[in-house]
Amino acid sequence: MGPTPSRQRLGLFGGTFNPIHLGHLHAARIVCRRFALDRILFIPSSLPPHKETREMVSSEHRFNMVNFALANDPCFVASPIEIEALGTSYSIITLSRIRDIYPQADIFFILGIDAFLEIETWKEYDKVLESCAFIVISRPGYRLEGALTLLDGRLRGRLMEVDETHSPGDLAYHAAAIFLAPIDALDVSSTEIRRRLMDDESVEGMVSEPVIEYIKEHGLYRKEND
Repeated sequence: MGPTPSRQRLGLFGGTFNPIHLGHLHAARIVCRRFALDRILFIPSSLPPHKETREMVSSEHRFNMVNFALANDPCFVASPIEIEALGTSYSIITLSRIRDIYPQADIFFILGIDAFLEIETWKEYDKVLESCAFIVISRPGYRLEGALTLLDGRLRGRLMEVDETHSPGDLAYHAAAIFLAPIDALDVSSTEIRRRLMDDESVEGMVSEPVIEYIKEHGLYRKEND
């Protein structure tokens, strides 16, 4: 009997990606390398439960922009799983579907500390926290230490800070793990990008060139689109 094949290490990176920007890609590359992930699925949401949708362009446009942004990164894949499901995008449902598609994968849910600090507002958040490992990355203006007091400190025993000194071999997968990953995050946001585009200002250095061209071609984020 031959050796058991190693399990795929799969990252899930969700968001509105309205639009996807270089900060998303920079963070994903660091996480992919630090955690030796085989693949990261970028999952644009259909209807996010916790975000204002007035300035959000269609799911088709957001998915297409993600596809263009990932074109030169073979380990990154755009996933339509939430867009095809339609309706409100809940992580507990998405994770169940991902498990059906990748039953042999070790799943790492990637998100910023700002989103993680709101996890108590998620649908069935306790089940989400038990269903896969989490990689919580730093964001400008937020402190990773905030996770220590989350849920009245009940997560303390599951937290592990992972910086560039750790090797992937240190990071044994288990579904209840919550890895805090400080990174040199780019100070760029989709909100600021949309504001600049509405004011006809440059977004060079904030958004990849193929995405900029797509935005121009389709006239996205203009004031008249409000």
